[in-house]
Parts: sequence; C-alpha cells; structure tokens
Amino acid sequence: MMACLQSYLFVVMFSFFTPTDGHFITILDLCYYRGEDPHDVEYIWRAISDMVKVMEYNSTLNRLTGYTPIGIHTAEQFNANPVVLASFQTPLHSFCKHYGALAYEAGVNNNVEPSVHLRSMTAHGDRHPSMLTCSAYKFYPKQIRVTWLRNGQEVTSNMTSSEELANGDWHYQIHSYLEYTPTPGEKISCMVEHASFTEPKILHWDMSLPESERSKIAIGASGLVLGVVFAAAGLLYYNRRKTTGGDGRELVPTSHPSQ
Repeated sequence: MMACLQSYLFVVMFSFFTPTDGHFITILDLCYYRGEDPHDVEYIWRAISDMVKVMEYNSTLNRLTGYTPIGIHTAEQFNANPVVLASFQTPLHSFCKHYGALAYEAGVNNNVEPSVHLRSMTAHGDRHPSMLTCSAYKFYPKQIRVTWLRNGQEVTSNMTSSEELANGDWHYQIHSYLEYTPTPGEKISCMVEHASFTEPKILHWDMSLPESERSKIAIGASGLVLGVVFAAAGLLYYNRRKTTGGDGRELVPTSHPSQ
C-alpha cells in the first residue's frame, strides 16, 4: 500500500488599498510544512494585485518569479541582489520554523486517544462466511497495535491490516480485518494498544446471533409493540361507541313501570 505524504499550510495575509492608483494589493506569507518535522518547511512570499499574482518568492529555490511584466522586471532585479534574497530567508527561520515548532509542540505533539469501532461486514468469496472490521480513528502518535483475540488468545491467521493512514491533520487511522467462521461459544475480540491508553482497549464481538437475525428480531419487536398500541386504541374506540350508542350521545339506562 502506498504511504500518504501529508502536508500542512499556515497562511498570514495582509491586504491594503492604494488610493493614488486605485489598486488592491494583497501580500501572503505561507509556511508549507511537508511532514511531521516542523523544521521541514517551505516559505512562500506572494504579491497579488487586483486578484492577479504579480510575483512570488520560494525559499526552496531561493529566488523570485514574476508573472506580470512589472513582476518579471522586479523579480530579475531582486534575484540579482544577494542582500534582498537573504532578507527573504529571515521569515523562513524566524517565523515558519520558530512558530511552527511552538504550535507543533503545544497542540499536536500530544497523545490523542483513538476512537475504536468493531463491526461486521460481508466477506468477498465463499471460503469464509463472515468478516469483522476493527477500526481506530483520529489518534496520535502514529504508532499503534491492533490485534485479534480468539478466546483470549492472539489470532495469527486469516487477518489483514492497513497501514497507519494519515488524515492530513497530524492524526491517523487504521483498519484491521478478520475472516472467520462463527463457532458457538467462541469469543472474538479486537485489542488496540496505543500510547494514549493506560491499558489496552478490548472490544468484544457478540456472536450469539448473526447480525441479520438481530435485525429481524429488532424489527419483529417493533412490530409487536405497534400491534399492541393499535389493538389498545381499537378496543378503546369500540368501548366508547358501545357506551354512546354510535351517534356520540351517551346512553342512559331508563326504568320501566311495573306491569
């Protein structure tokens, strides 16, 4: 499976209007982080005039590129001046690397507990009638261990697992699959070990009934409840009509004189 290259972008924007010539100028400072190392960053300075990109500096190339006639001319002048190019390197170190490292340590470099889910799914093929999936979402750091247990013993066959997949926000997810043949009295569990847990997290799969049968029972129980409700309502309606004589008037017993 191909590993995902994660990247993160931090942007500071400054815009102003020039009343003398009526142009709207926007200056962008971008810190492009290309991995988990906050020092692996590319700094980009970009000048935009009236929504048109005029000129851009790239710290990896350490040069400016012009995109309009005036931008091309200015970029050529700046690239020929080592002092100007060196001045563009200052934000790379004092802004991107410095504040990026602080943000990384303060908000990202903490243990984030995964959300673990265990569910059943249909297997592909007839060799194994059932498949379980154990998924862990939004955890940090990347290192995690997902194992399957059968009656408390680790399962070493008929199982596959994905790599730790990057979400793109310094968090990860992973999915593990177990093909199995349900056996009465057998206990299947998924165990997840992560730095955020004080002890492994274990989820047990209830195989007392297949998932389809559990759905049928739930639907049947709902139908039974609805049936009781309608029957009770019908009985009340029938008793009321019997009491009122069917025309809404209440029947009052009358006495007859003795013959």
